Amino acid sequence: MMDEERLSVYLRSLEQDEDGVLEEIAREAAASFVPIIRKETGSLLKTLIALKRPERILEVGTATGYSALLMSTVMPEGSEIITIEKYEKRIPIARENFRRAGRENAITLLVGDAAQLLETLRPPFDFVFMDAAKGQYLTFLPQVLRLLSVGGVLVSDNVLQGGELLESRFAVERRKRTIHARMRKYLYVLKHTEGLQTAVLPVGDGVTVSVKTGETAGRGEG
Repeated sequence: MMDEERLSVYLRSLEQDEDGVLEEIAREAAASFVPIIRKETGSLLKTLIALKRPERILEVGTATGYSALLMSTVMPEGSEIITIEKYEKRIPIARENFRRAGRENAITLLVGDAAQLLETLRPPFDFVFMDAAKGQYLTFLPQVLRLLSVGGVLVSDNVLQGGELLESRFAVERRKRTIHARMRKYLYVLKHTEGLQTAVLPVGDGVTVSVKTGETAGRGEG
């Protein structure tokens, strides 16, 4: 049987360092205990952006701006990223990071609750990266599907929750059971929504890649 931990270590060893500013931002995030996407997840994200070549990218969950900047390194010239963040302490850091990288004109940061801001955006977006509060993915999904173009790609990060998603809800800590149940439902909805083709990948902390193949019902909570 394949040793998954050794495999992960080996795959990470293959990854190249990003350019100077991105590496600095990654180190600063680690020092401040701010989670950013793992190297192997970032590699998948960049590959999908390079393949899809989206004109408009939506990110739900900015943090310090690392993943938005990562996507901007491979998106076509003239493309735009709109990213949403509500955690006030991270907003000035993200803005400064966009400035440091010289990408402030290509990335627009919207401040506030994604559930409300998503309703104000106009479609279409060719690519959506979901990396916000995991318990809210289901809440965001109907608006995300509304905004996503037919043929567009939705990538959702951290869907396996460190492997805890494989456990019974009674085997996880009580405080985590709500998120556990919501993420399981989120994966079920992605796999069972008409007009959506989804793969669940054991990359990083778990990633889903969904393609909108037709009109969807915009399923979610409710």
